[in-house]
Amino acid sequence: MFGGFYDGKVAAITGHTGFKGSWLAFWLAELGARVHGYSLPPPTDPNLHQILGPGRITRQSIADIRDLPGMTRWLDETQPDIVFHLAAQPLVRLSYQDPLDTLTSCVLGTAHVLEAVRTLGLNTRVVIVTTDKVYENHSWPYGYRENDALGGHDPYSASKAAAEIVTHAWRRSFFPVGRVATVRAGNVIGGGDYAVDRIVPDAVRSRLEGRPLQLRHPHATRPWQHVLDCLSGYLEVGARLDGSPLPEAFNFGPGPDGNRSVAELIDAFSQHWPGSWEQVGREAHLVEANLLNLAIDRACTHLGWHPAWPFARAVQETADWYATRHLTDGADLVEYSRTQLERYVADARRQGIRWATRTP
Repeated sequence: MFGGFYDGKVAAITGHTGFKGSWLAFWLAELGARVHGYSLPPPTDPNLHQILGPGRITRQSIADIRDLPGMTRWLDETQPDIVFHLAAQPLVRLSYQDPLDTLTSCVLGTAHVLEAVRTLGLNTRVVIVTTDKVYENHSWPYGYRENDALGGHDPYSASKAAAEIVTHAWRRSFFPVGRVATVRAGNVIGGGDYAVDRIVPDAVRSRLEGRPLQLRHPHATRPWQHVLDCLSGYLEVGARLDGSPLPEAFNFGPGPDGNRSVAELIDAFSQHWPGSWEQVGREAHLVEANLLNLAIDRACTHLGWHPAWPFARAVQETADWYATRHLTDGADLVEYSRTQLERYVADARRQGIRWATRTP
C-alpha cells in the first residue's frame, strides 16, 4: 500500500488522541511506521485513543499546539519523515461558545507546526488537515472544487479557511515544491467517534439511553464518508509529497450517493441499530447551510483515489463497530478494528484503487 512509503518511517501526528487521529495512528502502525503524537488529552470519555490502545504510539506528548517552544522541541526530538497536522478545535457549535479558542487553535496552531518545521530546517513532508467547510458556502447543488473561494459563515469555518491561507503563505514562502499540502474531507463517520454534537455519536447515545435522537436540521445535505476513506486520501497525499509537482490542496469526499440529508443518514443507521428521531427547534444564532457537497475530481485524476465504500456500506460498518462495542460482551475492539481495516483495504484492492495496489 502507498508504494510501501510508510514502512519504517517516523510519522508525527498532532491531534493523535482525537477520532480521526486515533484511526490514523492505528493505520500507520499497521503499515510499519513509528508513530509520535502531540495532542491535548482525549476530548471524551470513552474515546477511541484509549480503546485502540495508546501503546501503538511510539512516543506521545500531551501538550497544546499553541505552545510554539513545546511544538518545536517535540519535532526536533522526533525528526519525522512526515507530519500529519490534525489538532484543532473541531466543532462548529463550540466555535460559537468560544470563538477565540477556535481561532487560536486552528490558525495559530497550524502556523506553529509550519514555523517549527521551518526553523528546524526539517526535510519532512507536511499534510495539513482542514475541512469541507473552508469554502464560501452558497448552498450550490454542485460540489465545491479546490479552486473555489474560501470563506466561512461561522467561527469554525472561518478559522479553517484562515488555516488554509496560512499554509499557502508558508508553503510558497519557505518550503520546496511538493512538500506541503492541505486535505479537505467531507463529513466523516465511523466507529469510535464519541464527540458531542455530532450526528452518529448522538445517535449512539440516544439508543443507549432509550430516547429519540433530536435533530435540529434533518433536511440539511452533507457529503458523508467513512473515516477510512478520507484517511486513505491523507496517506496517499503524504506518500506522494516527494518533491514532484503536486496540487496544493485536495478534496476527499464520497461519490454522489454519499450526498445525503441528515435524516437519510439516521434512517440508514437505524436499519442496523433501530431507533427513532424527532426534529427540534434550531438555535437562531447558529448558521447551518442547507447544502454542502465536495467535488473529488482532482484526487481521482492526480492520485487515482476513489472512495472504496459507498454510503450504505459506510453506514453499515459504522453501526457494526458501535454495536460490537456496546452490545457484544467481551468484544476485542482492537482486533475488530484491525479486521474492519483489512476489509476496507481488500475492497479497495478489488476495485483497483491506486493506493491499495501501488508498489515502490
